Amino acid sequence: MVATGCAAPGDAAGLRGMTRKVHAADSPSGTQSIERVVNMLRVVASRGRNGMRLGDVTAATGLPSSTCFRMLQRLEREGMVERHPLTRKYALGPLLYELGLLARPRFYLAERCADALAALAERTQDTVYLSERRGLEAVCSARALGDYPVKALTLDVGIRRPLGVGAGGLAILCALPAAEADEIIEANADRFPKLSTLSAGRVRAAVAEGRERGFAFLDAAVYPGTAAVGVAIPTLAPMAAISVAAISSRLDENRRQLVAAELQRHARLLSRVLDTSMPAAAPKV
Repeated sequence: MVATGCAAPGDAAGLRGMTRKVHAADSPSGTQSIERVVNMLRVVASRGRNGMRLGDVTAATGLPSSTCFRMLQRLEREGMVERHPLTRKYALGPLLYELGLLARPRFYLAERCADALAALAERTQDTVYLSERRGLEAVCSARALGDYPVKALTLDVGIRRPLGVGAGGLAILCALPAAEADEIIEANADRFPKLSTLSAGRVRAAVAEGRERGFAFLDAAVYPGTAAVGVAIPTLAPMAAISVAAISSRLDENRRQLVAAELQRHARLLSRVLDTSMPAAAPKV
């Protein structure tokens, strides 16, 4: 039997039901519901595979606990989140993975940066991250591990954080026009203290310092005893950045400058590679 893209007659009722749901989503209340669901999925995704308890989701979203519980229950039934039977923590579910298999990456950026990330990890012996901007957030899209025995594994691939929480996201803010960066910081102000030791004021100060010195730097912003240096990729600024994370003692003032110089050199190399490998913009009509 050959599967086709056509709906069988028995599927007509289901398709009509889906159409009604789509029309319902066009209403203001439907749009608000979609925004809530997407925000909740982003919150759950922020902890990666470790998952989040209901109380953590409630605190991060600002929604009543009963509302969060009902939404998570429905998302669990739909396969968009799953709850660990022992820890009771929520994590992203199998349906999102299955849908993601069909999503087309815009630039395959992680693949194109893989060699440079590996070279940086070998050179510095520390952990190297690639961060890409997604609206008000930065998502870790690739990671390379160095040989130093004590590793700063502060991010898993796929983890999302507000721009400014993490050296990669901070580097992207440093590369943005001042007015746009300030708008993003203001929009994320309530999220900074929930996810880090930062406040909007501290992020603004870190952006100002990063612009002056030419690289972003954070120490113990999320995890005590870890620090990171970040630089935006010129071609993609302000859309992507590379960063090096290590235990704080390995990023003192002197070594910080050396690591930043390596990041800047590799960012320039990546910029030239991406200039030639990315498709040209469509001509304006």
